[in-house]
Amino acid sequence: FVSVKEFNEIDSVVMATRKGIIKRTTLDQYSRPRKGGIYAIEVRDDDELIEAKITNGDNDIILGTHLGKSIRFNENNVRQTGRKTMGVRGIRLSSKDDYVVGMIVVKREGTILVATDKGFGKRTNVIEYRTQNRGGKGIITIKTTDKVGKLVAMLEVVDNDDLMIITDSGIMIRQPVKDIRAIGRNTQGVKLLKLDEGATISSISRVMEKSD
Repeated sequence: FVSVKEFNEIDSVVMATRKGIIKRTTLDQYSRPRKGGIYAIEVRDDDELIEAKITNGDNDIILGTHLGKSIRFNENNVRQTGRKTMGVRGIRLSSKDDYVVGMIVVKREGTILVATDKGFGKRTNVIEYRTQNRGGKGIITIKTTDKVGKLVAMLEVVDNDDLMIITDSGIMIRQPVKDIRAIGRNTQGVKLLKLDEGATISSISRVMEKSD
């Protein structure tokens, strides 16, 4: 859901796949939906769509990967194409074990929060994510180790937000973003919560403060 103001500013729909492909299409391409649906993106058999977000035509995009890499580039580096197309490379994965876990459309110039499956996480100022050309290998966004685990979530947050953290054992915890201090990008982060033996984080969502 978006506000009327946000809707009037929408220019494009940006999509990202697990294999690092990014696609950008003008919103009016989706103005005539059909009962059985319409094509949004062409996806290879070994790939899958992970996220689709709206942009104003000049937003920066950040992609984050399972092995802790990220890349930031302006959406205008992605040529707008029709609905039934495959897109272009957003990030070059350095390992067959790596894959994209999240996409951020930078809008609030807050901080980037990343979290791992073993309960570690951190916030880092957006400015530390320098703009690059799309298609590169990116930079480290969190140091992934056996202790820290692998990246499972990447969100843009501000101090007034809350986090909803859900584990694969069915436990849900809510905590304020402001309690997580902002630290450097090339670090391993801090413990966000204590997990039960064998449990991992399966999902993290942002809860934005309600406006008056």
